[in-house]
Amino acid sequence: MRRNLSGLPPLREVIAAHGLQARKSLGQNFLLDQNITDKIVRLCGPLAGLSVVEIGPGPGGLTRSLLHSGALRVVAVETDSRAISALEGLQQAAGDDLALVQGDALEVSLPELCEAPRAVIANLPYNIATPLLLRWMKDLKGDPATYRFMALMFQKEVAERICAVPGTKSYGRLGIVSQWLCTVKVLMDLPPSVFTPPPKVRSSVVWFVPKVLEGPQPSFDAMERVTALAFQGRRKMVRSSLKDYAAHFERLGIDPQSRAEDLSVQDYIALAQA
Repeated sequence: MRRNLSGLPPLREVIAAHGLQARKSLGQNFLLDQNITDKIVRLCGPLAGLSVVEIGPGPGGLTRSLLHSGALRVVAVETDSRAISALEGLQQAAGDDLALVQGDALEVSLPELCEAPRAVIANLPYNIATPLLLRWMKDLKGDPATYRFMALMFQKEVAERICAVPGTKSYGRLGIVSQWLCTVKVLMDLPPSVFTPPPKVRSSVVWFVPKVLEGPQPSFDAMERVTALAFQGRRKMVRSSLKDYAAHFERLGIDPQSRAEDLSVQDYIALAQA
């Protein structure tokens, strides 16, 4: 049972007391409106029985909303020692329901932090959001049950790349890898004004549900390799950018005069498998 969190001070007081002004170098933009963090958690659906990992909790706005949910446990990973200090009061109130882990999220193995089933719900630091996502995608390639789902905040431009369809300007490597391993969709968009400090761009929460892949699949490294080659020469025809794979085009039904953005996710899977 959750301990009583009603006596906690307002987040702005927590920030002031611990000198936790957001640092650009850490990609920090705090989300302090509890109505918004509650909505993000609500859009994730029932969390009963799930361990939830949060990255970059800052002063703990989203953390509080997660603790009010039915989640089994919340594990918050934070690299900023100021934030760890600011979260200690929340940790004391929540007891064993909240674990604080100080460390670089790029170096922490999330599956080792808590038992499955687990989910990741986070307002990601924008400066490391893409490499974090690719690391977690690699986890899913190893085992689709690693995460039940992920709900992650990105810059809107990055969210559009994740969800982009072939033939569009935003379509590229990140969307191909994400859609290979997950069903993706945008849960909600947020204006800069709801963050402290306001970023210069809009933000989006993206929902990832791992797929159970059928049949032979390429390795993660092979998929990264073929998409890298294709999109290094985005405007080139694939007969040039993917010339090392040209022997497979006819068998796979790929037009050699196509460009990288014209190929489907399934085309890239087939090329990487080849």
